Amino acid sequence: MNRMPFAPVLLLGAALPLLLGTALPTPTSVLVEVDGLRSTRGLVQACLTADPVTFPDCQKDPAAQHLTVPAHDGETLTFHDVMPGRYAVALFHDENGNGRMDKMMMVPKEGYGFSRDAPVRFGPPTFRAAAFTVGTTQLRTAVKVRYLL
Repeated sequence: MNRMPFAPVLLLGAALPLLLGTALPTPTSVLVEVDGLRSTRGLVQACLTADPVTFPDCQKDPAAQHLTVPAHDGETLTFHDVMPGRYAVALFHDENGNGRMDKMMMVPKEGYGFSRDAPVRFGPPTFRAAAFTVGTTQLRTAVKVRYLL
């Protein structure tokens, strides 16, 4: 006998929001316009995270979305299937394409930027300074790339 004892429970769980008159949140897209690249060499590495603890190093957040695109000023990055919530974007201009932010004496040699143009003071900004709210409609924002060297 081949039966699935948990199937009705799973189906009810999926239908519960509909039975209660609430809809499941709808994912949307977040479009990020990259502004201020000093060259078209290399790549733009970007991430979108909802985790304040791992921001801006999204590599430590398994739920973060990552994008890598050829460097092009005015490029629009699109993060798909973003659920409503609070998010922040961090990006850098990986001019030599080595996949990491190069530094000289702890100072970034490559350009970087954060959502909401969050200020950098003796280190990266906090999640709170860079965070924005995503609802159920597509969101468009810009990130200005800054260079120190």
